[in-house]
Amino acid sequence: MSRADKLALQHRCLRELARWMGAGSPGARLWEADGVTASIVPAAPQRSVVNAAVYRSADALAARYDELAAAFEEAGVRAWTVWVPEFDADAIGLLTARGHAFDGKPAAMSIDLDGFEGPPAGDLDWDSDATLEEFGRVNDAAFGFPPSEGMAPAFAGLPAGADARLYRARVGGETASVLATIDHGDDVSIHFVGTEERFRGRGLASRLLAAALREARGRGMRTSSLQASPMGEPIYLRLGYGLDFRLHLYERRS
Repeated sequence: MSRADKLALQHRCLRELARWMGAGSPGARLWEADGVTASIVPAAPQRSVVNAAVYRSADALAARYDELAAAFEEAGVRAWTVWVPEFDADAIGLLTARGHAFDGKPAAMSIDLDGFEGPPAGDLDWDSDATLEEFGRVNDAAFGFPPSEGMAPAFAGLPAGADARLYRARVGGETASVLATIDHGDDVSIHFVGTEERFRGRGLASRLLAAALREARGRGMRTSSLQASPMGEPIYLRLGYGLDFRLHLYERRS
């Protein structure tokens, strides 16, 4: 794929995530205008990872910025972020001038599923029947968020018609690792991969993701896309994902 194709894939992936977050909890909504899409999630007002915007062009972001900022403020959201390709200097300049601070550079990654196998599941106890409650609980534990300050309230439901699946791996009957997939077109995007710290080092996330990707290929998905944290990036590289570019997060926090 060309860089333009990879950028378009990531934009589509993040828009689908926004659609989920914008319908996933009481009071949440999807905000869209002229190429700017955002999820506004007052149930988790301090977590910018679920209160996030993606845009098609820096000009579109500049034109709609004031309306977008006002929508987050009116909803009582205290922290929100914008996904910015590392090479978009215009958007970075705009957001910095508006009080946003650099908050990380996750890797935009993708993989061609043709021929993918990955590590075998082996004795992994897994399925795609994770509940929203355990999905949120494991993610908050994995990222060190206190129960009252985490992302879990954002995962109260799934939008109607979403082709999403919640995977889990269990250890001794206890859910230890989770991830979500969303099918869009012929791509399956991966979101919120988390393993509780006490269960790490067993290959749970990599085996669970490999199993999810094999299932996705069986459904006709041809590629997979994701945005990797520093902790997750080595896992995805070992599975065969390629680093397409980096996405910078620019957060505004009150």
